[in-house]
Amino acid sequence: MDNLETVAFQIISNVGSARSCYISAIGAAREGKREEALELMREGKEQFVEGHHIHLDLLSKSAEGELDLGAWGMLMMHAEDQLMSAEAFGILAEEFIELYALMHKKEG
Repeated sequence: MDNLETVAFQIISNVGSARSCYISAIGAAREGKREEALELMREGKEQFVEGHHIHLDLLSKSAEGELDLGAWGMLMMHAEDQLMSAEAFGILAEEFIELYALMHKKEG
């Protein structure tokens, strides 16, 4: 594992990108661009999974005693907060896409 600061920022970067994709997907769905919204969701999920895997690897190493988070605890808490935030946005974005699809169907 690289230095913990780099790993934490990899998590933050990946899940931040995922969250941005999810937010953009909601906007695309609002405009009636369902296929674009679904593509943004796919892209966001890929980014989220990458961040999640990095986080899981870090947790596994910590649990096995191979890694001591020590002074990086606060940065890791921030990375985990971003991970959870992105996950919540993903769940909400899926719901919004379906809701907007229903609204557009009734309008059309």
